[in-house]
Amino acid sequence: MKKLFITLLTITLLLLSTGCNKKQQITIAIPNDTTNEARALLLLQNLGLITLKEGASILATINDIVDNPYDIKFNEVEAAQLPNILQDVDYAVINSNYAISAGINPVNDSLGIEGGSSFYANILAVKKGNENLPEVKALIAALQSQKVVDFILEQYGGSVVSAVDNPGDGYDPTIDYVALEGKTVSVACSPTPHAEILAIVKEILAQVGITVDIQEYTDYVVPNNVVEDGTVLANYFQHLPYLDDFNKENGTHIVSVAAIHVEPLGIYGGKQTSLDAIYDSNK
Repeated sequence: MKKLFITLLTITLLLLSTGCNKKQQITIAIPNDTTNEARALLLLQNLGLITLKEGASILATINDIVDNPYDIKFNEVEAAQLPNILQDVDYAVINSNYAISAGINPVNDSLGIEGGSSFYANILAVKKGNENLPEVKALIAALQSQKVVDFILEQYGGSVVSAVDNPGDGYDPTIDYVALEGKTVSVACSPTPHAEILAIVKEILAQVGITVDIQEYTDYVVPNNVVEDGTVLANYFQHLPYLDDFNKENGTHIVSVAAIHVEPLGIYGGKQTSLDAIYDSNK
């Protein structure tokens, strides 16, 4: 009986020991839309956390991961919701616009961040056929002005990066602004930073009698739909890879007319405060 008791005690201690030493799986939340999921995975690969299959493109998904040495669990979440669930996961990869809106500073708070690749520059987009309308050219000139470039630098301090190489004075010399006086130009956008940047554009164009109607949306679908159906002239919220994928999936006919700024994607700590928890999980 005593021997049986000792044996049972030994087994119990072993089981308890195994449970105590069990490593907790790290969870990273990433955007679930096609292009931003790929961006997130490419960022994690650059940080040495995963390896994607050779030739993985800007449309890569978690199915393209060929090596996950830290046994990371991925939660695919709608991009706008990532700041809201950050506290519930170890880490989240978040677009700068959503980070800023949630009071997160991408420069100071990110644990790893993309370079400012113009490939993912946020664009002004219109329905195909409207590219050369004078009011569209007026929007482009104002968005690519030195005043907007300066505002982006002063307001966001590197969290948002201008993609304009040769900013102008805000006006296009080929446009007859007198003919546009009294006209209202509608633009669909995300609240931050797009609506804030458009507020500067509104000031510029008000000087020549053009009113900019800024319409804010909190998702990635409606702004393209309202441009496609003609309700709104232009939108400013997305990068070109996302637009290309949206057109392909939805049969829409929206085109880019100007690149304005880049919002670097970053990884942020939720339950964790550094990336050490990931690296240590493999020890």
